[in-house]
Amino acid sequence: MTTFITSIPKDTVLARLAALHAMPIAQLKQQWRELFGKEPAPFSRTYIQSRLSYRIQELAYGGLKPETVAKLEAIGEQLDGGNAIIRRIRHQDKPIAGTRLIREWKGVEHTVTVLANGYEWEGRPYQSLSAVARAITGTRWNGFTFFGLKNQRGVA
Repeated sequence: MTTFITSIPKDTVLARLAALHAMPIAQLKQQWRELFGKEPAPFSRTYIQSRLSYRIQELAYGGLKPETVAKLEAIGEQLDGGNAIIRRIRHQDKPIAGTRLIREWKGVEHTVTVLANGYEWEGRPYQSLSAVARAITGTRWNGFTFFGLKNQRGVA
């Protein structure tokens, strides 16, 4: 059984962050289980490393201040008026313009930039993430699934 870590000594943070870059993906996923207490989703190596880096620092130095959390919640309320249905619909929409999606495919890391009216990959515009996924793999994919924005069952 995996032990769930709830705090990290501050003097070990830098060494732990540096070690993430040399870890095989299986070891990164084990770190995920230990630091988040759950199984990792099928994210790219880069995403897993960045989330683990944040989590290590969060456990050592603390998370967001309560004032910051309250401010973020207030901004969310302004966006959807506290309406859970609007929030759910907005969550299903494409990511905000400027977002970079990173996916490793056959040992190559691919970065897609979300545009206001589509997506950009390798300097070329695409109308959908599925078109980008097809260009990368040569086969049909649901773009949101390929980039880890939803799982195989269609859940975000």
